[in-house]
Amino acid sequence: MLRIWLYFFKSAFINIMNNRLIHLISMGTITISMLLLGSFMLLSVNLNNWIKEWGESISMSVYLKDGIDEKEKREIEKQLLNINGAKIKGFISKEQAMIQLKESLGGQAGLLNGLKENPLPSSFELVFEDMDNFRVDLNNIKRSLEKMEGVDEVQYSEQWVERFKGVIFVFRVAGLIIGGLLCVAVLFIITNTIKLAIYSRKDEIEIYKLVGATDWFVKIPFLIEGAVQGIISGLFAFLILFSAYLIFSTKTVQIFGLPVIDIVFLSNKNAISIILLSLVLGLMGGLIALGRFFKT
Repeated sequence: MLRIWLYFFKSAFINIMNNRLIHLISMGTITISMLLLGSFMLLSVNLNNWIKEWGESISMSVYLKDGIDEKEKREIEKQLLNINGAKIKGFISKEQAMIQLKESLGGQAGLLNGLKENPLPSSFELVFEDMDNFRVDLNNIKRSLEKMEGVDEVQYSEQWVERFKGVIFVFRVAGLIIGGLLCVAVLFIITNTIKLAIYSRKDEIEIYKLVGATDWFVKIPFLIEGAVQGIISGLFAFLILFSAYLIFSTKTVQIFGLPVIDIVFLSNKNAISIILLSLVLGLMGGLIALGRFFKT
């Protein structure tokens, strides 16, 4: 039994080496497909993680009208201190807001040099922690604050979270559609690669059949070829994805003043699923190619 399986693997690898250019092109295309699929999975995991982190610490920006006096400002601050569960993180003046905007724009900050006056409002920054214990109704707080004299607008980070949830839903649907198309493309590539390998050994297969070889004795080496293509491509895709993660994980990202974003990698389950999916697609491609050949 062991000798037979050694023969199968030896036959498969010999055929791969004899048609290495075709197999290399095939594996390169499959790697790119699996890499795109893995990238969608990685981005989806991080979006979910960021929303979870943002939901645990909600911030609120209370933008003030231009020209308010110090008395109105102190009155607003007093009202903010009375909000259950809220802490004043700080006060951002118009000048500080412009400095922060320029820092966030980086090399594009020169676009702001032509402004004759600073259009940005000053604001109080609030942070809500442990919201469940305080039973905080952010919408109600927003409406109450916007009715105060001197307050222009109120925004809170949960509004961005709600918008992101909609984006994630669309992203997941797009990911499923694109992932399905990529899987079909991978099947097509593997099927045609195995088909070419079969036709290049057509005479050899006919000799095997004449001397009494069973269909599965002929099929198994080709199935191994498909599996090898799939698993090697999946491993390469995983390594490229992990390398990209190592590069980007050293950078810190912050959006709209929300907590700093930590980039996380795929769980072991998701990482293994990419490799297993590549393996399954390789076997399925081989089966489809063999099924068509043995019907003819």
